[in-house]
Amino acid sequence: MGDPKRTRKKFQRSKIMWDRNRIAREHDLRDKFGLKNIRELWKATTEVSRIRSNAREVLSNQVGERVGKDIIARLSRYNIVAKDAKIDDLLGVTPEAILSRRLQSMVFKNGLSKTHKQARQLITHGFISVNGRKVKSPGYMVSAEEETKIGYYKPINLNPVTPEGQAPVVQAAQEKSAAGSATEAR
Repeated sequence: MGDPKRTRKKFQRSKIMWDRNRIAREHDLRDKFGLKNIRELWKATTEVSRIRSNAREVLSNQVGERVGKDIIARLSRYNIVAKDAKIDDLLGVTPEAILSRRLQSMVFKNGLSKTHKQARQLITHGFISVNGRKVKSPGYMVSAEEETKIGYYKPINLNPVTPEGQAPVVQAAQEKSAAGSATEAR
């Protein structure tokens, strides 16, 4: 069985919790990317701060250049920075760059859903696959090579709903069956 897993927080809160401007920025980003809560934004912000602190350590020669190359390789795999980026470019990484690489954002960007919220719903309900494998986590980080391999796992009809509350396909089928039963009655 092994030792029990000790889960840790993957985010850090802001040091000043009740800053009106920060709260407004966070809510705008939450709405822009269709996040469930602010914690998802805090995870991206914490990852950016981790990247920036590692880049500062490399620039101050506290750690070797290999650490910087590893960070650049990892971020270029996700198309966050270019492959030929310098260590200075890592200081310009933003939480928006991280959030735009989430599966939820990529599904919306590829046109598989109409909104970010619908993208999240499709992912959690098992309608989206990456490279033929069902992925149910909206926070899944999509690599550059997987970006073109996002699709539907099972067929789905995203037709708009009419004012009567039924999809046009359902209405057409009902009208067709009603017309068929009317001809049988004659």
